[in-house]
Amino acid sequence: MTASLSLHPDRLFPADPAQRDAAREIYKSIAGLPIISPHGHTNPAWFADDEPFPDPASLFIVPDHYVFRMLYSQGIALEGLGVPRADGGASETDKRRIWRQFAENFHLFRGTPSRMWLSHAFREVFGIEERPDASNADRIYDQIADCLSRPEFRPRALYERFNIEVLSTTESPLDDLRHHKKVTASGWKGRVVTAYRPDPVVDPQFTNFVGNVAELGRITGRDTGNWSGYLDALADRRRYFKENGGCTSTDHGHPTAFTADLSRAEAEALFARVIKGNASAADAELFRGQMLTEMARMSLEDGMTMQIHPGSFRDYNARVFQMFGKDKGCDIPTQTDYVHALKPLLDRFGNERKLTIILFTLDETVYSRELAPLAGHFPALKLGPAWWFHDSPEGMRRYREQVTETAGFYNTVGFNDDTRAFLSIPARHDVARRIDAGFLGRLVAEHRLDMDEAMEVAHDLTYRLVKAAYKL
Repeated sequence: MTASLSLHPDRLFPADPAQRDAAREIYKSIAGLPIISPHGHTNPAWFADDEPFPDPASLFIVPDHYVFRMLYSQGIALEGLGVPRADGGASETDKRRIWRQFAENFHLFRGTPSRMWLSHAFREVFGIEERPDASNADRIYDQIADCLSRPEFRPRALYERFNIEVLSTTESPLDDLRHHKKVTASGWKGRVVTAYRPDPVVDPQFTNFVGNVAELGRITGRDTGNWSGYLDALADRRRYFKENGGCTSTDHGHPTAFTADLSRAEAEALFARVIKGNASAADAELFRGQMLTEMARMSLEDGMTMQIHPGSFRDYNARVFQMFGKDKGCDIPTQTDYVHALKPLLDRFGNERKLTIILFTLDETVYSRELAPLAGHFPALKLGPAWWFHDSPEGMRRYREQVTETAGFYNTVGFNDDTRAFLSIPARHDVARRIDAGFLGRLVAEHRLDMDEAMEVAHDLTYRLVKAAYKL
């Protein structure tokens, strides 16, 4: 007999009765607000072409590093889960077999945020009422596959069903934005915008950096072999992204938060070294740091919000990287400095009231020591929500507890889901709303906020702050 798949109405609320009662009331006031998804990695082709999702395994397992990362940790081969090999070697193509492995090992996700997201999608989107296991894997597969064949489960219909008001994808400056153009030309009322992610052309250690910069020159008609032409090309693409993709933000996934503010002569000399393709680690870090400051300057000029996502040792598992390529679940958080690293940028731009720089971290030790004091002082800085490994109930609670006393609520920017998994978006936002309702409910129960204030803050965190921060 299979176990039922249930979503308790009080999930994630405090156990204390007074706090739970307050949390229920606060959550009720925000549960139905539209979703603002200002930063993520869903595929814009889904919304441009509006084709059916192919099958349950391709939707839930093969592209989701949260899912296959956990399975890999228990000795299940990535190629057995259908993850494509970089060399074109054999990977499992039987999607039903992939699904069976997942269902047989569903217990591995107990206690993880992935379990909550998956359960929410299974129950709320597909009406599944039993917990996946070996005995019901085929039955659940068939139920999801049947749903995916219907028009109401196509990407645009789900976007509308999820009550999404705006959703941002993320593209390289070399992208022609054809899918965003197609969405706009279609007349569909859904709003899908892009974010400008310049890493391939500003990080000398990015794969094919020199070739990427040459391609940047080709598509802009600029001479990217020199510093001035290179900067002009980057600015051109920012304008292109605003005009053709509704872009309001940039995103920077550097290894550290290091910034620099070199003289023009120093910057020109540094660029001349890195564009040769054999930059030292020190020159690569210095160049990335200078480019963060250049991007802040451009954001002050064109009004784009700037996001900095540092502190991930990406593709840490050399064997997985060699066999399967980038972004295959083997990224590891690292210790990150912000106070010293950001000072050159902040000395130049930190006091600008018209600039918004949103800081994220994978290093929770800096919440109260560095990030909250910085954002609680500099007009240009805001704090992004608990991110990636900390996009979880406990991670969100720790975030609120450690940053609120110094930065307040209004130097934060609400929630973003930062996901490739489209069907997890409503689940992730629901978790964030419940955790915020619980945190605010505790403040009400402790007589630190009145209920009317808690209601207003909840609405701000859920909807108003994110729209303002990302200029949406």
